[in-house]
Amino acid sequence: MSSRKDLALGIFIVVAGVVILLGKLGVFGFLGRTLWPLVLLLPGIFLHIMFFGRRASAAILIPGGILTVYGMLFFICNIGGWGLMASLWPVLILGVAVGLYEYYLYETPRPGAALPVALGLTLLSILIFIFTWLETGGFYLIALILIAAGIWMILGRNRSRRNNKWSRGW
Repeated sequence: MSSRKDLALGIFIVVAGVVILLGKLGVFGFLGRTLWPLVLLLPGIFLHIMFFGRRASAAILIPGGILTVYGMLFFICNIGGWGLMASLWPVLILGVAVGLYEYYLYETPRPGAALPVALGLTLLSILIFIFTWLETGGFYLIALILIAAGIWMILGRNRSRRNNKWSRGW
């Protein structure tokens, strides 16, 4: 019996030493900085699993949708840099819209106010995203599109007049 306790104690001491060594090398800090959005994403996915496994009502999809969207947003910002949040922050509003829309889709009878609120929040999120995007350089793209459309109209208009002259027999 004593040898089993010694073996268990030895394994525990080795594991504790490895954990301390990895902690001092910064492994856990890196994992914590990189994978912390899982704290939001996994519960969101779990809430969806609970609903689709018929263990919870459709109301659980509201926080499930919000947590899932927020977890994905924070993963994107972790990977791409937190400067992305300057233009992606309207996704926070979209997360609430996703949760409400999922609730609307799966609740019976359908809740009357959930769909208009979800669509309104989605529209608001898209409008804010567009204005944020325009502020960060989208005007250049719009200017280029307008220039290209103008050139196409000028060149296309002259070509269609020439084709009409020849088709009339001039």
